[in-house]
Amino acid sequence: MSRDKPDRKPLIALVHNADKAFQAHMVWSAHERGRPDIKPAHNFLFAILGDDGDRAANLAVRAGITRQSMGEVIRDLVDIGILEMAPDPNDGRAKIVRYTPEGKAFASAGYRHLRELEQRFEAEFGADYEATRVVLERVVGLLSDTAADPGQG
Repeated sequence: MSRDKPDRKPLIALVHNADKAFQAHMVWSAHERGRPDIKPAHNFLFAILGDDGDRAANLAVRAGITRQSMGEVIRDLVDIGILEMAPDPNDGRAKIVRYTPEGKAFASAGYRHLRELEQRFEAEFGADYEATRVVLERVVGLLSDTAADPGQG
């Protein structure tokens, strides 16, 4: 069996490795800020949960994971005091996932850390950093049509 192996690391591998490094760094940063209970599996929730909260099912759709997986992450973060479940004011049968006051402070510190990282990257890479951001945004745009339906092509 012959494979047409690329002569350099594919972009998908570079992006994956960069994502893994970011994820690990954010967990390390949380641990440094006194939260050794934060795991890599928790990271994505901070990117999709707004200040007003949302239903777990909506969060699962936005994250692209099952409701069961989302429920597990939510339970972890409720157990450590970052999130809470509150009655949905529009539907008494449903619950809204939202930050606790401690969770809001923790998420804000994480966002500040991300801004500091961005400043560090800008200082290190200059115009290349902004160009990289633009290219990655364009890659997402080019692939988003087929990403919605992998059977397209």
